[in-house]
Amino acid sequence: MAAYPLARWIAHRGGGCLAPENTLEGFRLAARLGFRAVEFDVMLTRDGVPVLIHDETLERTTDGQGRVCERNWAELAGLDAGRWLHRAWAGVGIPRLDEVLALCARLGLGVNVEIKPAAGHDEATGRIVAEQVAACWPAALPAVLSSFSEPALAAARAAAPGQTRALLVEALPEDWRERLARLGCSLLHGRAADLDAAALADLRAAGVPVAAYTVNRAEDAARCFDMGIAALFTDRLDGLGP
Repeated sequence: MAAYPLARWIAHRGGGCLAPENTLEGFRLAARLGFRAVEFDVMLTRDGVPVLIHDETLERTTDGQGRVCERNWAELAGLDAGRWLHRAWAGVGIPRLDEVLALCARLGLGVNVEIKPAAGHDEATGRIVAEQVAACWPAALPAVLSSFSEPALAAARAAAPGQTRALLVEALPEDWRERLARLGCSLLHGRAADLDAAALADLRAAGVPVAAYTVNRAEDAARCFDMGIAALFTDRLDGLGP
């Protein structure tokens, strides 16, 4: 079985619970705490700029309103994406994907780029994200493109076939072999609570490395590693990880 390309511990949405999610400040914090890999979510603005944000709407993590895909980058550039967590993070902004790739490369962080398309924008998001990662990311550092969206993964494969891809799932589908083959995915990312020893044995026999999300307790991490899961996404950068 091929080795999993990213580090054993991956900082979820950059800074986990310690910094505003999907921000430059979160990645800097993860690096300071010794993490060697980070995960983040990428969505397109109305004018096709890939930016880091998890939700399709702005309200939860910014002081803006409305759908991300209905706002141009110029409208998002001045939003506050930090105050929602704590006033100490006031003024932290939404970053563009190119900014994040440049920072992570300087910090020596491997990246899991989750393609997170807004409804109806799967193919465009997969294509643009894959093209930008292929153009900007140094070959010396590992990068994985993952998504729940199979159309986005298919578009990413067509745009940049040489990039490593992971199918992102909740419960493991019965036809996982066919899906991985169809999408050219060599990795599977699954929800920790839905992965059991039998499923992992089948994946291991097929040579598919597995990473699990989101693991925030030491006892759950031990169970996952004992079952042969290769890497874990965590929010608890203060208690788990390197």
